[in-house]
Amino acid sequence: MHEMSLAMGVLQIVEDAARAQRFRRVRSVLLEIGELSMVEAEALRFCFDAVSRGTLAEGAALNVVEVAGQGLCFNCNMTVPLAALYDPCPACGGHPVQATGGTEMRVKELEVE
Repeated sequence: MHEMSLAMGVLQIVEDAARAQRFRRVRSVLLEIGELSMVEAEALRFCFDAVSRGTLAEGAALNVVEVAGQGLCFNCNMTVPLAALYDPCPACGGHPVQATGGTEMRVKELEVE
């Protein structure tokens, strides 16, 4: 389960921000997670709850905004919605389609005290 290491990475980002900006507590974390990123949001929430115990992020809500997948088709040169990596182009049926969005995961916003 790579969500545990991702949760630890999110906590590290939060703790680094706390040191730099001198806040005491995190109330919520807003994450953007791409539909093609292979991250299970519920598993990530569970892991974040576990790794944040005893830290300034304990009890913080982990809110997730899903980012739609999209790709560039090398056959028809169109940017198209992409439901899964390595899917054919929904416009022309061709391959390859290079993912251009929806593979990312980033901390977008922190609500702090």
